[in-house]
Amino acid sequence: MSVASIGKYEFEPLDKVENFHGNQLTYFNWEQHLLFCAPACLPLPPEMPFAALVQEVLPGVYNKHPDFQEINWDEVTWTLDQEDFTPDMGKSLADNGFGHKSLLRFWTPGLDGIEGSHS
Repeated sequence: MSVASIGKYEFEPLDKVENFHGNQLTYFNWEQHLLFCAPACLPLPPEMPFAALVQEVLPGVYNKHPDFQEINWDEVTWTLDQEDFTPDMGKSLADNGFGHKSLLRFWTPGLDGIEGSHS
């Protein structure tokens, strides 16, 4: 398939870390729960403890799903930027290796969406 170009496309990106007042964009995806069709993205302070992310941020994103209240956080498996990841709940996002536009993916064993549908 051929592509017709309109020419060189140069612009100043608007999602640079400098534009978020000390926060960094952080993406989240709850795997096997396609009720959420794409990762969520929020600007978060890099000094936020990972425990606050789990206890305060993720519920605001995912608590409408019927599986959310059933999550056993001790059994969750994680990846951060496509690498296996074991978070330290007491350390900050930055100390856990989060950067601007990092993607945190998580799997909840035994919870496979509404009636096992992955949704």
